[in-house]
Amino acid sequence: MAIVSPSILSADFGNLHSDIQSVQTADWLHVDVMDGRFVPNITIGPLVVKAARRSWAKVLDVHLMIVEPDRYIQDFRDAGADIITVHAEACTHLHRSIQAIHASGAQAGVSLNPHTSEHVLDYVLDQLDLVLIMSVNPGFGGQSMIEAVLPKIEKIRRRIDAKGLKTLIEVDGGVKVNNAHQFINAGAHALVSGSGIFKAENRTNVISQLQAL
Repeated sequence: MAIVSPSILSADFGNLHSDIQSVQTADWLHVDVMDGRFVPNITIGPLVVKAARRSWAKVLDVHLMIVEPDRYIQDFRDAGADIITVHAEACTHLHRSIQAIHASGAQAGVSLNPHTSEHVLDYVLDQLDLVLIMSVNPGFGGQSMIEAVLPKIEKIRRRIDAKGLKTLIEVDGGVKVNNAHQFINAGAHALVSGSGIFKAENRTNVISQLQAL
């Protein structure tokens, strides 16, 4: 079964509690944090994460699309993040960033943009709880998937399995019911979906279809 993590980037922030309640059958809740520097948009800070935490009792999956993420790791952990994912492209000292996440008490993830080689993970893979593969260029919701990331997922999954690691692979970007099987077949364990879930007429049904993959 796939782990499903609805992204509140596509939720109605005027009715955030209600929207989070509507996806309670999902496994995780995904929070996209954008700073207007690493990506064009500005979205969510620790206060919104704290508000989401009050409405969500399961895993809170926080994705930092920001520069200098080390400065804010403890703030997001204190706000309730269970998983904190940083971008390899934003970290000057990636290993140190991973250590800081673990020191905060959270699980550590590293995200790769579509153009970034999986070899960035060569010396840190055994330190990770999660690898997040971007299947769109980060910064905007509602984009179409970039199919070129599928071989990257396959390569990372083979390396995880060969090393006997428990590291999970998550995919974020353009995930819909009609294409999610491609990510799972390539080796992903977890699916982030924003508009694919929150814009659906029956969110529970979409979540169950994704989980069944």
